[in-house]
Amino acid sequence: MSEGNHYRDDVHSTAVRAGKRTYFFDVKATRGNDLFMTITESKRTGTSDQGHQHFEKHKIFLYKEDFEKFIAGLNEAIDHIRQLQESGQYRASEPERRSYEHNGESAGDVRFDDLG
Repeated sequence: MSEGNHYRDDVHSTAVRAGKRTYFFDVKATRGNDLFMTITESKRTGTSDQGHQHFEKHKIFLYKEDFEKFIAGLNEAIDHIRQLQESGQYRASEPERRSYEHNGESAGDVRFDDLG
């Protein structure tokens, strides 16, 4: 491990593929054994002349003390989107896009209980 790494272990990783994007939910542990998560969006942006694919990545660091507030904000935003779609004023989800589920929970029911 390089000196610049601020975490000690990669504990768990979940990848969610969604078209040209992949979302990675990576649980990591600090040297002090605290858990945190990185959420990375990786988007395929094209292919170079040499045939290599290019990816654009964005990363969010989410610390355990912020999990509940993050979940509450995410759920509030998702609920609001659903209400707006149901009003008919906005387009509903595309039929070809399926709801991603993990262990019977929909993407809107984010749970971090096992990290607690």
